[in-house]
Amino acid sequence: MWNIDFYETMDGEIPVAEFLDSLQAKHKAKALRQIDLLSDFGIGLKEPYAKHIGEGLWELRIKFASDISRVFYFIPGANKIILLHGFVKKTQKTPPAEIKTAIARMDDYRERCIK
Repeated sequence: MWNIDFYETMDGEIPVAEFLDSLQAKHKAKALRQIDLLSDFGIGLKEPYAKHIGEGLWELRIKFASDISRVFYFIPGANKIILLHGFVKKTQKTPPAEIKTAIARMDDYRERCIK
């Protein structure tokens, strides 16, 4: 079993929780089920559910009807996963700005939270 935590900004905001709350009810329910799968399988969760995209960053791949969303995460230590950033995907390729946001949050977490 893996521990799933949400990245929290210095201001106390929790971006992935806010993202999940912005989804339609059934899309949110599917996303939460996939987060549960991530908790059960961790790095053993593979495509089509999860994919390593480089620089220590992974994406949880959520598809509901015609909507596609992604939640970026990383693994800072043994059996711990931090959910960093979520967005609804509207293009074939993941926008670089979304990856940049996730990497910035990962770097911030490492700087503030990993001793």
